[in-house]
Amino acid sequence: MKTTLLSLAVSLALALPAAASFAAEMPAVATPAAQSTTTKAAATAPELHKAMRALWHGHIVHTRAYAEAVKAGNAAAATRAADETVANAKEIANAVAGFYGEDAGAGMLKLLGGHWQGVKDLTDARHAGNDVAADKAMNELDENAAAVAKFLSGANPNLPYDAVNGLMLAHIGYHAGQIQQIMKGDKAGEAKTWKEMQAHMDMFADALSDGIAKQFPDKAK
Repeated sequence: MKTTLLSLAVSLALALPAAASFAAEMPAVATPAAQSTTTKAAATAPELHKAMRALWHGHIVHTRAYAEAVKAGNAAAATRAADETVANAKEIANAVAGFYGEDAGAGMLKLLGGHWQGVKDLTDARHAGNDVAADKAMNELDENAAAVAKFLSGANPNLPYDAVNGLMLAHIGYHAGQIQQIMKGDKAGEAKTWKEMQAHMDMFADALSDGIAKQFPDKAK
C-alpha cells in the first residue's frame, strides 16, 4: 500500500509528544557524534529526525528499565518495562509503515520483536549467571541484526547493508555492556555506557531519517 501524507502526519503526531518526554528525562550527551547528529537533525527533515530519535530512545529507555528491574528482583517493574518495550516497537513499526506500507510495518515489527527477545534473553541469562544462554542470545541478536540490515537496505537504497549492520552490531554491543554493568552493580561504568549509548542511538536514528528523507523528499518533513 502506498504511503500518504496523512499516514506520515499521523505517525509523526504520535511520535513527537514522546520526543519531548524523552528529551526531558535524558542527560545531555556532549560528544562529537552527538554534536554532529544534532546539526544534521536540524538541517534535514527535522520533524522526522525528532520523531525517530524519540522512538529509538524509547527503546533503550525501556530495555534499560527492564534490566534494572530484573537486577532489583522487581517482577512487576520488569513486566511493565517489557510491555513498554513492545509498545515502543509497535510505534517504530507504525512509523515505518507510514512510508513503506502496512506489510513493511509488519515485517519491521517482527524484526524488532526478535531484537527485543534477544535483549530480554541476554538480560535474563546475565542475571542468572548462565554464560551458555548469554552466548546463545548474542548469536541470535547478531543474526537478527543481519536480518534488520537486509530488510532496511532492501527497502531503501540509501541505507547500505554494511552500514546498517554495523550500526546494529554496535547497538547490540552497548546493550551487552550495559546489561553486564547493571548486573554487576557498576553504576559508574553504566552511567558512561548510557551516555555513549544515547549518542549512538541518535546516530542510528539520524541515519534512518536521512535515508528516508532522501528516498521520500516530498514527504519527509
